[in-house]
Amino acid sequence: MASINRKWYDGMLSNEDWWAVWLGLIMFLAGMMTIWGIDIVGWMSKTKTWEFTNLIDDFTWAKLVNPAGKSYAEISPLLSLFTTYVVFTTLTCIGAWFQKLDVKKFFLSFTIIFILTWLCWIIGHEAHFKAIDATVKGKNEFQFFGLSWGLQLGGGFSYMLALAVGLIIGNAFKGFAAYLKEAAKPEWFIKTAIVYLGIKLGLMSMQSTGYVVELALAGAAAVFVAYLLFWPIVYWLSRRVFGLKRDASAVLSSGISICGVSAAIATAGAIRAKPILPVTVSMLIVIFAMIELVVLPTTYTVLAPDQPIVNGAAMGMTVKTDGADAAAGAILDELMVSRHLQETGEHWQEGWILSAAILTKIWIDVFIGVWAFLLALIWIYKVERNSGLVSVGLSEIWFRFPKFVIGYFIAWFFYVGIAVYFPDSIKDATAGASIVQSPMRTMMFMLTFVSIGIITDFSKLKGMGKLAILYGFALFVIIAPIAYAVAWIFHRGMMPPLVVE
Repeated sequence: MASINRKWYDGMLSNEDWWAVWLGLIMFLAGMMTIWGIDIVGWMSKTKTWEFTNLIDDFTWAKLVNPAGKSYAEISPLLSLFTTYVVFTTLTCIGAWFQKLDVKKFFLSFTIIFILTWLCWIIGHEAHFKAIDATVKGKNEFQFFGLSWGLQLGGGFSYMLALAVGLIIGNAFKGFAAYLKEAAKPEWFIKTAIVYLGIKLGLMSMQSTGYVVELALAGAAAVFVAYLLFWPIVYWLSRRVFGLKRDASAVLSSGISICGVSAAIATAGAIRAKPILPVTVSMLIVIFAMIELVVLPTTYTVLAPDQPIVNGAAMGMTVKTDGADAAAGAILDELMVSRHLQETGEHWQEGWILSAAILTKIWIDVFIGVWAFLLALIWIYKVERNSGLVSVGLSEIWFRFPKFVIGYFIAWFFYVGIAVYFPDSIKDATAGASIVQSPMRTMMFMLTFVSIGIITDFSKLKGMGKLAILYGFALFVIIAPIAYAVAWIFHRGMMPPLVVE
């Protein structure tokens, strides 16, 4: 790796990772204004639970969507939805321009994806899919809507439907999918959502500071232990059992052990691997992440319904892209909260299981820059033995560092600061923050689900042979069991707080 004269701020306006920070912090700052009594985020539209026959008998848009902020309660539901479209389309198009994407094509593609996202989100909130047969805050939605049956999936059905629609487009309508790919940016959307999740974690910290700290420290410890095992085991398996070369083994081991595409690309750059290797491994990562996204949330919910935080942490260490991990964590959160409510009548606060998944993934993301730096040193001075030709600076850690994490921690610690130093402002701060971390964050998750499906082409598994077999074996036989064992060691007994009636 040759030394390159780069500035610490390079890429701040042209990098997708940085634009997740900017989109996240723009809404974070907008939400903060409620501290001073100014609501500039309440126009955000949010979905409502609705029942089909009731809607047909007396149709009104207000049964499907409405503004999230009380100060905007009088505006039309359609105006709220249109404002949401205009604001987020404008912001993402600005980001697309700075990233040198085709803005016209991005605008048209994003518009289509936005419409598909909201259709899936609204349909998924039909009462037969979403409602839970349990009393929460004095209300039973089954009784309210007069239901005789229901899937009782909570908001999880919306995510599943969005993913299904995306996968159908990505695999059955490939020409249409290719057109939409200009705006199908799941990593950008999910990283923005994760910044919003930092707000959620900040709000949860104001309620349960000690529990959040415990969750964060447990996640850091679990990641440290797990990755002392993951990488060397997979590397040994690649070299000794499957007979791969050093560079291929290193790229695959990082991709499956650390954090998917980012780790594969960072490792390939650090050891100067052939360009085809990170491309091939990245395709495997995306496709297998889709399989994990479909399989693991249901599996964990069925097999370990009494270990919600363990399940979330294990998910964070197993699913290998930020987008798929956060998406899988969101589904797991919805499924486990809904199931527990249905079976016990206890209502876990939503977001804690998802936060367990995200926190472990955050620590993994932070580890990418350090690991790429260490691998570069090992490859240069031990494997290639050409130290006189190449130098590696500590700045590589910064350039490899996932920047969206900065936005996540800014949002999180800001609200922790309010709880500690300005407790009287908690109520006002919560008003705006709740809109950003709830409907806005959920919308970014929904955009992610549709986009992940659009860019996933299962036919690309053809011809990968040995690599695909190795990846699948390592993932499900080595990574998943070790991740769950480590998550259980550090998170067992941790339960989400209950919703206060």
